[in-house]
Amino acid sequence: MKKLFIALLFLGALASCTKNFETTNQNPYQISDEMLKQDFNLVGSPFSGLLFNLNGPQVEEDLCQDSWMGYLNTPTPFVGNVNNTTYYIRWNGYWGRVYGSVMSPSKQVIQLAKDNGLPLFATWAKLIRILSVSKLTAIHGPVIYSNYGSTANSILYDKESDLYNLFFSQLDSIQTEFAANKTYKGFVKFDPSYKGDVNGWMKVVNSTRLRLAMRLSKVAPALAKTQGEKAMSDPAGLITTNADNFNIALLGNKMYMAVICFEWDDTRMGAVMESFLLGLKDGRVAKYFQGPNLSQNPALSVYSYKGIRNGAYTDAKIDRVPYSRVSDDFQTVQTRRSITAAEVSFLKAEAALRGWAGAGDAKTNYETGVRLSFADWAAGGVDAYLADATSKPIDYVDPKDARNNFTASSSITVAWNAGDSNELKLEKIITQKWINNFTNTLESWVDFRRTGYPKIPHVAKNDSNADWGVIPANEWIKRMPFVPGERTGNTAAVADAVSKMGAGAKDDIATRLWWDTTGPNF
Repeated sequence: MKKLFIALLFLGALASCTKNFETTNQNPYQISDEMLKQDFNLVGSPFSGLLFNLNGPQVEEDLCQDSWMGYLNTPTPFVGNVNNTTYYIRWNGYWGRVYGSVMSPSKQVIQLAKDNGLPLFATWAKLIRILSVSKLTAIHGPVIYSNYGSTANSILYDKESDLYNLFFSQLDSIQTEFAANKTYKGFVKFDPSYKGDVNGWMKVVNSTRLRLAMRLSKVAPALAKTQGEKAMSDPAGLITTNADNFNIALLGNKMYMAVICFEWDDTRMGAVMESFLLGLKDGRVAKYFQGPNLSQNPALSVYSYKGIRNGAYTDAKIDRVPYSRVSDDFQTVQTRRSITAAEVSFLKAEAALRGWAGAGDAKTNYETGVRLSFADWAAGGVDAYLADATSKPIDYVDPKDARNNFTASSSITVAWNAGDSNELKLEKIITQKWINNFTNTLESWVDFRRTGYPKIPHVAKNDSNADWGVIPANEWIKRMPFVPGERTGNTAAVADAVSKMGAGAKDDIATRLWWDTTGPNF
């Protein structure tokens, strides 16, 4: 009897253990799928990361378009001072970020949204895909988009013209779905940009459409006009106030630019920024940069700011570390600008020059863009700035190496003049757009290749050669090559992609993208 009692007690204990086996043996610190399903967590939690990965760090931005467009440059002579900044490609990283950190997780989100009956989360993920891939195509040209997720041995790239048509078609669907759900609150917990307000994302859709339409204004003017006018006439509106700005949360991380500048000492003010901001007496300069470090080099006291030439001749890193760092404010900011009201105003100003319906007046949009930019950056003196018809960009002098000196390429002033040609008006618009787009430099590289503005100097040191493509002394870099993994692992598709870029195209830095036509702006 005693043995039976013990046996029954044992079996009871065993049953008690196995009855709750799933919960008692689960890692108490691990979140289960069931827990994640609560309040849409399973499908919503990836979105802050998707948004964060729309931008990249040093090798994706700072050693590419940040330098090529004269915003920043490195004091460090990486790889013997023969690198991306001097037109010899050493690093090529944005491709991996797009596919590894946006396209792949968004694919899972879209499937989860379908499985759990949450279609609007899939809609939101598709918009973020467009935001990401529209950046990638501005870097390489043809990219993998419509065939993404294929298991074929060779995954074909989309031709650029097809890609933009697909973007516009998908933006149509996205906006229709958002418009039918304007009061939806499911995004609230997962949206660091608009706190779950679908109306904010509808403005992003329209502003993105206008941005992409303007890219095509020379290569496909009828399509560009149609899409631009659609963006400006949509009842949801555009990003028109700084409260509407599409800013991306850094999720507690320090801004990449600040890490590169302050922790690594690998980036400093660009000489082209020095030329324009000081020459035009621009109050935003103190919001972007600080003076040189006189404790490291007292001789720099003669300069209020000192930048480094794009593609500069550099030797010892310490020579230019004392040059102007970015503002200390960037060490503590918790958001990064992605699409601003100022940028949208400059897009509308250009649209007005091009005669697009609904654009309004070019002068009004131009001046509104400047005012919005000054307000967004908390800079003063905008009235005097807009009235200045005499100040012009200044020549640049590098106190360490005269080979980096340049004469200002532009003689532009700020004040709007109704009697100016459309070409000069466009130069003013794009120059102000470039100044405003500090920290969002890819769009400025797009504008520069598309319009030729702002007028910036060539790189001082041009190391381009047959390895990656030759950029003549009177030209600038046109694109980035496809990444090595694609060249070796998707070879046939890369060859097909190159053929889609037109006759004589090569997978090099000298081949122009589809919308970079070299033709006149008007």
